[in-house]
Amino acid sequence: MAWIVLAIAAMALFLPGTCLWIQTKWINYLLMIVMFGMGLTMRLSDFAVVFSRPRDVLIGCTAQFILMPLLAFALGKLFGLGDELLVGVVLVGTCPGGTSSNVITYLSKGDTALSVGMTSINTLLAPFLTPALTYLYLRTSVSVDVKAMFLSIVQVVVVPIGLGLLINRLFGKYTQKITDVLPAVSVTAICLIVAAVVSHNSGKILSTGLVIFAVVILHNLLGYLCGYLTGILFKMDLPRKKAVAIEIGMQNSGLATTLAGSAFPSLVMATVPGAIFSVWHNISGAVLAGIFRKMQ
Repeated sequence: MAWIVLAIAAMALFLPGTCLWIQTKWINYLLMIVMFGMGLTMRLSDFAVVFSRPRDVLIGCTAQFILMPLLAFALGKLFGLGDELLVGVVLVGTCPGGTSSNVITYLSKGDTALSVGMTSINTLLAPFLTPALTYLYLRTSVSVDVKAMFLSIVQVVVVPIGLGLLINRLFGKYTQKITDVLPAVSVTAICLIVAAVVSHNSGKILSTGLVIFAVVILHNLLGYLCGYLTGILFKMDLPRKKAVAIEIGMQNSGLATTLAGSAFPSLVMATVPGAIFSVWHNISGAVLAGIFRKMQ
């Protein structure tokens, strides 16, 4: 997946005309498809870890919403980003973990049940915590439309996942027959999102120089590191440390891009960090999975 996303991103960046047919207004619907697919693969038992191991889930979720927004804001200020790019970086930090974190945790031989549990709870908390944290960090820099962010997250994330979960609950024997094709559908949707965002913002991305790339890469890598150190601090075993590190480092950057467009329509550059993160964290996640698999 990492190489596919990288190839699509490179084509969209350097040959934007090949991808401009993918409209940016489709991004919300594409993300809803990904979230719906996630819901179809979920069961109520996925939430059992929340009750069987509440301490682990609480640690992971708390670290997610404390560390990533703080790292985003600190890096943005350290590298002197302008308001538009700062908004984009902070949005990446305040969003919940990305859906691909569960796959990467599985490939890393980490605690997949914990990863799914953290992603599920983080996603349910996102309509409240993402707007609140974004306002907390950006209120002195730009005007933050908290209501628009809340409604957008409910529409794009919570409703499709809830619908998928309900359908899987009622028609499980039928949904199981299509689970094998869901990863391909999700990857296709993610690639289309990346292609749309990058192609329509190729000039802006190229004009930002290397600074925004450095910020995005450091944000992701420091997220992995801080997540792993959190696991060490709370004396977790190796599979749980892997799950927490990956969950914290990999963000739902597609949602960040959507929120940048819906809640900050006048800040056109705010979509750039999410677009870069979408490409980068799939590459770094695949590399990290290879490293983690060797750790026993």
